[in-house]
Amino acid sequence: MSGVNKCLKYSMFVFNFLFWVCGCIILGVSIWLRVSKDAQEKMNFQGSGMLVAVDVMIAVGSIIMVLGFFGCCGAIKESRCLLLLFFIGLFLILALQITAGILGVVYKPKIEESVNKTLHEMLPLHNKPAEVINSLETIQNQSKCCGVVNGASDWGTMNAVPVSCKCNPADSTCGTNGVYKETCKTVLVDYFKNHLIIIIGIAFGLAAVELFGLGFSMTLYCQIGKK
Repeated sequence: MSGVNKCLKYSMFVFNFLFWVCGCIILGVSIWLRVSKDAQEKMNFQGSGMLVAVDVMIAVGSIIMVLGFFGCCGAIKESRCLLLLFFIGLFLILALQITAGILGVVYKPKIEESVNKTLHEMLPLHNKPAEVINSLETIQNQSKCCGVVNGASDWGTMNAVPVSCKCNPADSTCGTNGVYKETCKTVLVDYFKNHLIIIIGIAFGLAAVELFGLGFSMTLYCQIGKK
């Protein structure tokens, strides 16, 4: 007669199936962020920091999928080896996520300073690579802004100001010189802050779920050992 609690066994299986689904969602969203045209346009202005964070989330999603598979197989087959692999892997992921979440909280107030520094280093804009200029023009069109720090003067001269900065004088967002009054700095800062909040939320939200997984797996591991 098996000494394994059937309710615990199948609860562990369901948990790991949902865990695997979470991994698929994280992987899918992270890949979308990585290849999204909108994301690429904005990430051109903040170096590789955000790209590294997205790449880490792709790795985390992939590992969670593998761990979820190990957990499902370990629960159904009552395999102590698979359950132990699941426990160790999940514990390491939990530690990394908590570290990433704490770093995200610490870094969040510094985003505006970091973006400001990057944007000032880009001036003047007219001699930047074509992909950077194209990205900024798209942002200017969509967000009704001009320049990244000081407005139209960021482009060097008024002759260098692109069409994407020009606006209808009747529009409240239009300045007296026929270009948008607002700079795009606020748009970029808000974009990075919002995406960092998503990363922090995923890190701490999954950490709470993973604690249950650690408890389930170790309890089932001990019960199988007592059979």
